[in-house]
Parts: sequence; C-alpha cells; structure tokens
Amino acid sequence: MSHPVHPQTTVGHVHLKVADLDRAIHFYSDVLGFELQQRWGDSAAFLGAGGYHHHIGLNTWDSLGGSPAPKGHTGLYHSAFLYPDRTQLADALRRVLAAGIPIEGAADHGVSEAIYLSDPDGNGVELYRDRAPQDWPRDADGQLAMTNAPLDLDALLSDAP
Repeated sequence: MSHPVHPQTTVGHVHLKVADLDRAIHFYSDVLGFELQQRWGDSAAFLGAGGYHHHIGLNTWDSLGGSPAPKGHTGLYHSAFLYPDRTQLADALRRVLAAGIPIEGAADHGVSEAIYLSDPDGNGVELYRDRAPQDWPRDADGQLAMTNAPLDLDALLSDAP
C-alpha cells in the first residue's frame, strides 16, 4: 500500500524544450508577465514570479530549431499557471488577447476557471484560478464533482484591472 505525498508538496516548476529561446522568452515574459531571472546565453533561461528563482525553465539543448511534437504522440499535455484570483486571471486573458494569441478553449470546472492556449512551440498552456475549497461542487455523498461548463470570457474580461 502506498502512502500519500505530504500535503504541502507542490509542483515547483516546468522545464520546456523550445526551438527559439528569444521567442519563448517573449511569450512567457512579455505576454504572460513572468520575470526573466537568469539566462544562460542562447541555450537556457529561467523565469519566475515574485522573485522566485524559476517557475519556468526554457532550453534549446536538444531542440534548437526543432518542430512541435506531432499530434497523437505522448508528451506534455499542458503546463498550468495558477493565478491568485479572478482579477489576475482576467489580466492574463487581456495580455494574451492583446498579443494576438488564439484562445483554444475556456472552461468552468466548478473548482476552477481555466483558459487554454499554446505557446509558440506548440506546448499546451492552461491559465487558471481556483475557487475556495468550500465552494467546490460536491455530489450527494460529498465527493468532488468537477464540471466542464463553458467559461464566459467577456464576463471574465470585465474583471480585468
């Protein structure tokens, strides 16, 4: 029998193979707003929020000039970035739309509100905010009952700062 991981364990960062480091830095820094913490020449960069050493690692070690992984193959489905509240998620949506990046999906999962898109290398990206646990939908037995309802992006944008 396995034992659960400690409840304070979190996912620390995502490290992505990219084809063009400058293009990837532009997306994650200029569009999404993560701060460049360190750059290793033309081969790697580390970006974070709030002064953290890195939430996102980018490298071209095995992927310089490469193409996105083809559909139907295994690999990363998406990385997900948790925003502290609806206002900050709305700001992220505003940034993405201003950059002309297409939205591929948007959902209200009951526990969270999520926006889906792709970075310039075809990696899936989820931008989301969680609802308070006491507001999560539950079934008659008290078990979590997540949903997949449409998310009203216009209403979300009205909350942007």
